[in-house]
Amino acid sequence: MAPAPAADPRDSQDSLASALRRLREARERARSALVTPAPPRPKDPVPPTGRAGRNLPAAIAVGVSLLVLVGVSLLTRPEMFVALAVVASVGAMWELARAVAQRGIRVPLLPLVVGAVGVLVSAWVAGGEAMLMAFTLTAGGVFVWRVIDGGGRDAVRDAAAGIFTAAYVPYLAGFAVLLLRLEDGPLLVLTFLLVTIANDTGGYVAGVLFGKHPMAPSISPKKSWEGLAGSVVLAVAVGVVMLGPVLDGPWWAGAVLGVAAVGAATTGDLAESLLKRDLGLKDMGSLLPGHGGIMDRLDSLLVGAPVSYLILAAATGQAAF
Repeated sequence: MAPAPAADPRDSQDSLASALRRLREARERARSALVTPAPPRPKDPVPPTGRAGRNLPAAIAVGVSLLVLVGVSLLTRPEMFVALAVVASVGAMWELARAVAQRGIRVPLLPLVVGAVGVLVSAWVAGGEAMLMAFTLTAGGVFVWRVIDGGGRDAVRDAAAGIFTAAYVPYLAGFAVLLLRLEDGPLLVLTFLLVTIANDTGGYVAGVLFGKHPMAPSISPKKSWEGLAGSVVLAVAVGVVMLGPVLDGPWWAGAVLGVAAVGAATTGDLAESLLKRDLGLKDMGSLLPGHGGIMDRLDSLLVGAPVSYLILAAATGQAAF
């Protein structure tokens, strides 16, 4: 019998290259099947009104009005603050659902609204464990609702987006409600809000006056390291005043709160900016002149809420962890 001809090594190399090419093509098909490409980023319809790109008078007027509304709710009936948190969370989820709909993602809004009420009311009535249970039920409800509406990969994608929305907005907002339940809760919540506002104000002023070195130009071109320094200075000052003379706590805890609040607020702001850039949006909405949408105002507050809760609860001797 004649010996079998030797295998040509070039054939095996061609087979390997063909297999790798098919693997790359399959991976690209799977990726594009789950998420469609981002739409082109729109140009600003209105030229910036200042070096920081804000309508400053409108931003100040809206910001002061919101602060007064929240302050009145905290100093009169705390339940009013919980109601405001519910309304703000529902509005933010609506904006987020509209934004991701541009990518073909359908967020189940009705179970999210019901779940947001459940999460925030549970946090106020029964505390952190009840809030976590309400969030778990919300996540399960969102998944079941979307699967009943239609299965497949689209259902998994939409349910995941809905669960992310529930965690991002009402669950994080629930930590502000947990803060309200503590002794001197209204003052603690006001401290959290003022420190976060100081972060925004200090960053804005320092960025406009001294900003030269961009911090994250590919995500948020207007943010600068000089603005970050201004945020830290003003937030630490507000934190020291609120935790020292006002709450009769250790002054150094106010400094820790200020630094941590700046880190959390900056993270939340950059995360939302990254999301908006991926979606091709300038703002999440236009309900708040000078600020954008509700989500544009809540981005730093949502991430800062659990951080402030942990620090303020520990600083006032009310930590339950």
